[in-house]
Amino acid sequence: MPSAPDPPVARPILADVPLHADLPSLARSGPVPEGERIESLDVLRGLAVLGILMMNIQLFAMPSVAYENPAKFGNLQGLNYAVWLGGQILCNGKFYGIFSMLFGAGIVLMSSRHEQTGRSAVGIHYRRMFTLLLIGLAHAHLVWNGDILYFYAVCGMIVYWARRWRPIWLILTGVVLIGITSGIMELGYAYLQGLDGEERARTVAEWFPSAESTGKEIEAFRGGWFEQLPFRSRFAFHFETKGLVGYVAASSSGLMLLGMALFKLGFLHARRPTWNYALLIAAALGIGIPVILIGVNRLTESGWRQDYVSLRGAQYNYWAAPLVSLGWIGCIMLLCKHRALTWLTGPLSDVGKMALTNYLMQSVICTTIFYGHGCGLFGRVGRTGQLGIVLAVWLFQLIVSPLWLARFRFGPAEWAWRWMTYGRRPTMRRVA
Repeated sequence: MPSAPDPPVARPILADVPLHADLPSLARSGPVPEGERIESLDVLRGLAVLGILMMNIQLFAMPSVAYENPAKFGNLQGLNYAVWLGGQILCNGKFYGIFSMLFGAGIVLMSSRHEQTGRSAVGIHYRRMFTLLLIGLAHAHLVWNGDILYFYAVCGMIVYWARRWRPIWLILTGVVLIGITSGIMELGYAYLQGLDGEERARTVAEWFPSAESTGKEIEAFRGGWFEQLPFRSRFAFHFETKGLVGYVAASSSGLMLLGMALFKLGFLHARRPTWNYALLIAAALGIGIPVILIGVNRLTESGWRQDYVSLRGAQYNYWAAPLVSLGWIGCIMLLCKHRALTWLTGPLSDVGKMALTNYLMQSVICTTIFYGHGCGLFGRVGRTGQLGIVLAVWLFQLIVSPLWLARFRFGPAEWAWRWMTYGRRPTMRRVA
């Protein structure tokens, strides 16, 4: 068990890393002033919200089985394979991991700012999480069933009580939680291997999408919004229940704890020595990516057998993904630390300030492109074409986010979230 939490005194989390708290603005439910935001967090959040589309696009464009097992749907040759492989190495689980770590860091940051006013942060935190949960449920059932906001809200309610732990206990507990999901995957694989041939085939068909269910999924999402609704809600409900318990809760909570530790240790402020960030990059290049490539080779050797791909074969990327996430973090922190590529980090920061809006906007844009109430391209665009759409959405959001924030203080979704949380409507327009 972790040691007893630090005493609840009103002090910064780190003496050498100021939290830039804007206590009066928090008390009146206003925004943190532009000059007092932690810029590196915004830039990293912007990278994450753009990067996660590289993986989500497969769920927007193709049946769900194509995400887990690319050999089960669509062409996996030539450029299509190169796009999939690049996504597997650099994106799959990596930006979700960064988002999870940032979510944990945000819990420490916001609770600290509130507690420095002498008030308890518990009430406002749980109102924020409950509001996010409602947004996630609406997003999953009405727009796109691949939503992650619901899971962040649930896990955020759990890990909140660890916010005062020392970094070492956060790291150790986080790794244990991540290991729990890995253990569940391995137990599932071992169970399947213990069944006889006929029973194993029947169980695999029950656990994983069949050709028949894939056909029904394609038919549903090529239909109108009301035709999609039952299928989308069934998928979302399954993910929100069995998926939460069996996979997401432990792994996401573990990543959030790692994010809390990184924040307390100053890694997310772009103020650690350069060699610290170089070490993160080296771990990604020297351990994370090679392990992923070994895993890809094992998937190929298995003949892309569904039970292996989804369970034991997924272990390589599952464990390597956090290391590659740390490599991405190291790259962004170095850019922020040395003020490099400001032409890119500036727009990325604005994308990050509107992360919730941009995440939801991606769903609206992509479902309009691929679903039957829009262009109806579901199942008709290969991975190379999907990459072109991703690049177009990135360009759009990198241009629109700075233009929006030049006139308004929040993204529309951030404004609504704040209003629903605090019960008072924030001022949207900037004062001239």
